Amino acid sequence: MLFFLEIVRNSDTFIFCLAISFSLISARILKYLDVKRFLILCIPVILSVGIDSNAQKPRRFNSADIQIKLQKLKVLGNVLYVAAHPDDENTRLITYMANEKKVNTAYFSFTRGDGGQNLIGSEIREELGVIRTQELLEARKIDRGQQFFSRAVDFGYSKHPDETFKIWDKEEVLGDLVWVIRKFRPDVIITRFNTVPGTTHGHHTASAILAGEAFDLAGDETKYPEQLLYLKPWQPASLYWNAYFWRKSDYQKDVSELIGYDIGMYNHLLGESYSEIAAQSRSSHRSQGFGATGNRGIQMDYLQFEKGEKAGEDIFEHIDISWNRVDGGKQIEDYIDEILKDFDPVNPEKIVDRLLVLYQKIEGIDDDFWKNKKQEEVNELIYAITGLFLEVKANDFSAHPGQKVNLEIEAINRSNVNITLKKVVFKSVGVGSRFDVELKNNNKQELKAVVTIPQKAAYSQPYWLAADHSKGMFEVDDQRQIGRAQNEAAISAEFVLDIEGQELIFEKPVIYKRNDPVRGEVYQPFVISPPVFINIAGGLVVFANHASQDIDVEIVAGKNTVNGKLALNLPDTWEVSPKAYDFSLSMKGERKNFSFKIKPPDKQETALVRGEVHMDGQIYDRSLTKIEYDHIPTQLLFSKAKVKFVKVDLDRGDENIGYLMGAGDNIPENLRQIGYDVTVINNMEFDPESLDEFDVIILGVRALNTEERLKFDMQKLLDFVERGGTLIVQYNTSHRLVTKEFSPHSITLSRNRVAVEEAEVRILDAGHKVLNYPNKIDESDFQDWIQERGLYFPGSWSDEYDAILSSNDPGEGPLDGGLLITEYGKGYFVYSSYSWFRELPAGIPGAYRLFVNMISLKQEK
Repeated sequence: MLFFLEIVRNSDTFIFCLAISFSLISARILKYLDVKRFLILCIPVILSVGIDSNAQKPRRFNSADIQIKLQKLKVLGNVLYVAAHPDDENTRLITYMANEKKVNTAYFSFTRGDGGQNLIGSEIREELGVIRTQELLEARKIDRGQQFFSRAVDFGYSKHPDETFKIWDKEEVLGDLVWVIRKFRPDVIITRFNTVPGTTHGHHTASAILAGEAFDLAGDETKYPEQLLYLKPWQPASLYWNAYFWRKSDYQKDVSELIGYDIGMYNHLLGESYSEIAAQSRSSHRSQGFGATGNRGIQMDYLQFEKGEKAGEDIFEHIDISWNRVDGGKQIEDYIDEILKDFDPVNPEKIVDRLLVLYQKIEGIDDDFWKNKKQEEVNELIYAITGLFLEVKANDFSAHPGQKVNLEIEAINRSNVNITLKKVVFKSVGVGSRFDVELKNNNKQELKAVVTIPQKAAYSQPYWLAADHSKGMFEVDDQRQIGRAQNEAAISAEFVLDIEGQELIFEKPVIYKRNDPVRGEVYQPFVISPPVFINIAGGLVVFANHASQDIDVEIVAGKNTVNGKLALNLPDTWEVSPKAYDFSLSMKGERKNFSFKIKPPDKQETALVRGEVHMDGQIYDRSLTKIEYDHIPTQLLFSKAKVKFVKVDLDRGDENIGYLMGAGDNIPENLRQIGYDVTVINNMEFDPESLDEFDVIILGVRALNTEERLKFDMQKLLDFVERGGTLIVQYNTSHRLVTKEFSPHSITLSRNRVAVEEAEVRILDAGHKVLNYPNKIDESDFQDWIQERGLYFPGSWSDEYDAILSSNDPGEGPLDGGLLITEYGKGYFVYSSYSWFRELPAGIPGAYRLFVNMISLKQEK
């Protein structure tokens, strides 16, 4: 409940200087406060409708939606689904719980999936995590669930939870789940995975172990006591495992002791089965290629009891999830039954008066958690039934601290209910506008306001990326941010309405939108950004030997009239010319490029270089990254403007390279930086004349999984080898190969991988050309690799191949198939499962040296 002090007011604007959330203050703090002093500052207690997901199109509600929301009013239950990554969640069970059981259903993902691969673009690591976060939010929008995260980083594949806990800070990650349990208050927790190591990804097993520990700790006030400043302890009733019967699981298929649900049930109001809805939800994971086809008919899902109170046939059978769980609730439930009886889908506004009465009845209960939840649901129903549309649009997608922003307000009531727009308050900027405008049926009101972004406003960088992070954990200092899927809106607007004499607040994010000629109305988050950006091309520059390189740096104006000095901040061992540039940009969005000549040091060295703009007595050092796909809202990132310089002792030839992109990687640009001519050939005809223009053709990561043309054209590439070319094939998954005929001699892929990046790499054939020319390779070239050694190693291969290297995770047998080479006709065929797509963009010197040797197999010494 928010209490405001209005200290300055006139007919147009008012300013709030005090906002205290009593729900966030513990009793031990309240006793030191003069409560009487604070109570006199209160305006009427009003709960607001939750903010729409940032910059997504507002959801339109039909009568079926309203009926479902009315039915949900009767249910006071919560279930939390727990797993490790985006895509781990069982969307069928989430859909069933949210829409059939009508309990508040949320998915807690320990990571944001930033350690995976990207099937739709070249973004990896943090940028991929942003994409997958938004894909999860799109999924929850479809299946009507909610989304939470921990601060854990997806550092790549882990074979055992012990390894996972060495990299994650176990106590902090466990605390994140305890926090979300106390915040969301689930009656039941369901894990996707069990606690048996070795049957699946180490992150998966870790997620189940942590869920069991959090179940025991969340209700204990002596555990994580710092959280009690904001929340109360909460003890869930039961913990279940969502049992599965696939892959390596040796779990018996006897389901007699399990609780089963038919998640294939058909919902007449929604016009689809839960499994059909779940397929749409799962298809939101486009970056992982997880498009799913809806199924119909009986489909059973099973839950195995793990902890707490054991149920027989339904996980809620021993939990009262009706209004009886709160004092005085029976009267409220009876009143909801009357509303449901009187609901007319053709004329739903007839129940608005009753909903307003219901709102006041709920105000009288003592349980603040359910009071807030259910009053919010009532507000949402009133919003839907009256056809309200409330929106605030900024005149631009961004503004910098100190800038004035022109806002366009749209408000319309599409019912005969008496509604007046009293005022609009803009949170975080502390001002608002009073209107006192009657909203007549279908009579749109278009209003205007102006706000100023506070000088100390934080940039709209995703909160988990605001600070540098470790290998295993994001740094988040504000306890209240932990668990959130994304930032709150840069500015949110509280519409204060009088509805039939009762005051309600509806909270909406300030957004930016435009009309696209193809996509139509496109929403985009409104963001607070720096006044100037520095973009340094690539994020990585590799220097081969002593040659200097020209480095392009782009300045982008984040406001009108930007004048300053651009410089690169780098170690003294590197030479830069010129030292700085003066620049002047007159219009927001204007861009100007500058070139710095960089001379590397004599010795092999890595340096982190930062771009800086000196302007108006301040230093600005942020870049601008735009992530734009049709299936998620546009995301803008304002990371530090930095680039990694790597001087590599490297010899190479002058091969002409053709590169067939697969799932997405940056290797073509990495190879260009060290001097190769690289042509992307995805849209080229594979006739002999065209292919023979190249000395080497490289298949990008997972090309055999993603490029359908290889079903027909792989033989043409093998013919290219036979005529004298070199073909390098990078890793592919063993399932969903477009063709199994991808090599001149037999290779069978496995699911085996080396997940520990420090794992020993043993040289099997020290005399092979690939380890000696043009660069001499030894054990030192495998130092400082990141995330993993390799994945989906061949399990078997024919004798024609030379196996060059061997590696394995601790305690496992050797994997000798990570680099296989054979002469075929006049050329060379190479298959390598080592993770070049990670190592080259990370600037690992040894990876460059060995990859160049693979390219150079046809060279004579």
